[in-house]
Amino acid sequence: MPQRVAVIGSGFSGLSVATSLAHKGYDVTILEKNEMPGGRARLFRAEGFTYDMGPSWYWMPDVFETYFARFGKTPADYYNLVRLNPSYKVVFSPTEAVDMPANLDELKALFDSIEPGSGARLTEFLRQAFYKYDVGINNFVWKPSRSVTEFMSIKLLYDVTRLDVFQSFASHARKFFTHPRLLQLIEFPILFLGATPQNTPAMYSMMNYAEMVGGTWYPMGGMHKIIEGMVALAQEKGVKILLNQTVQRIETVGDTAKRVHTTQGVFEADVVVASADYNHVETSLVAPSERNYSDEYWAKRVMAPSSLLFYLGVNKRIPKLEHHNLFFDEDFGLHAQEIYETPKWPSKPLFYASAPSKTDPSVAPAGMENLFLLIPVAPDLTDDEATRERYYHLIMQRLEAYVGENIRDHVIYKRSYAHRDFKADYNAFRGNAYGLANTLMQTAILKPTLKNKKVRNLFYTGQLTVPGPGVPPSLISGLVVADEVAKEFSV
Repeated sequence: MPQRVAVIGSGFSGLSVATSLAHKGYDVTILEKNEMPGGRARLFRAEGFTYDMGPSWYWMPDVFETYFARFGKTPADYYNLVRLNPSYKVVFSPTEAVDMPANLDELKALFDSIEPGSGARLTEFLRQAFYKYDVGINNFVWKPSRSVTEFMSIKLLYDVTRLDVFQSFASHARKFFTHPRLLQLIEFPILFLGATPQNTPAMYSMMNYAEMVGGTWYPMGGMHKIIEGMVALAQEKGVKILLNQTVQRIETVGDTAKRVHTTQGVFEADVVVASADYNHVETSLVAPSERNYSDEYWAKRVMAPSSLLFYLGVNKRIPKLEHHNLFFDEDFGLHAQEIYETPKWPSKPLFYASAPSKTDPSVAPAGMENLFLLIPVAPDLTDDEATRERYYHLIMQRLEAYVGENIRDHVIYKRSYAHRDFKADYNAFRGNAYGLANTLMQTAILKPTLKNKKVRNLFYTGQLTVPGPGVPPSLISGLVVADEVAKEFSV
């Protein structure tokens, strides 16, 4: 009989590992805590608006192609993908903003207009970034990182020396650009990787390649369309997806997980894969003696940011906004310091505004705008309604100053979401939104391992283990773990 696999959680990594194992012949059941699959990529509808609750950037389309190709499919079998142009807008002040063109020649011209000669330097910067992307995405991220010996080949050691692993992103970027505006444009993806540019390895310039060359895309209907496609594919492969199943414990006998207990039943399993929050599984679902890591270990982990989110429905159009808008009209350094070094609610936060209704008329009623606002904030902050409201008015004031018109009086729907919601909905460690920071000391084998050291058939996948946070890495994480399960527990 096929090995029975219980997967806890139906986010990107959970659906990925479940589909891959079902494709290999396993009998797979997903146990999902919430009322719909998707994890942080769920959606909700209100007042005629459709809101993606979490991820809103579609980068690295090649990773999605690779994922679906594993099963003889393409993304186009499940959703319609369009490339955004401009890729996004960056607002530096109420009177100064730049649109980032999708065309690379136009992007070089933009750089030259800000700092003469920087267009040619951008070419060299991206040439090096391509090497890092090619090696990183096609090689390193597929390593299960269970032993240092995985990285001991001469070829890999040569690659490491060219990946700038031991140089900071900040110093690397300053070899090519000096103008503060260009440095902001180059460093912005780092804010979401979980550390300052000074503490992030230069190898992550691969993100610039992904953004500037790979492009910014959007699945029509919203990011949840990816989840709908993955769910359809999983079910085609025979995966059973059970909702409203809050897992209470993983029952073990000796060194083997035997059953998963939920609020609705008990599920026999030959293998358990936890796509839920790693720390939650360690502290709440297994016995203390079965944990991989101590409380002291988790307390020392450097987390990527959490987020304060606002989902708004506006009863008019807002012409000056693009689909993606980054408000860099305050001090990047101060905000980064207040996330990573002296954690507190930020004094003058940068923020992100998404208006998917600019691209997709299906997500808002005719003549209206769907707005998604995000402030990156430190994890584990005290989160109350008064604080949320204060930041709502702070960023709305700046948003209105840029667009030159009143928005708040036209908001007909409003919902906020922050630390306590991440904890309630996803059992998120310290209310994290993105997982672990991508620092040098939290890379590859230095991340929490994908397998339990005490329970021989318990595996972990998702943003708190290898390869790291983000939608493409989560997809890859699921595939990597499925391959590891197949090595040890063949059908």
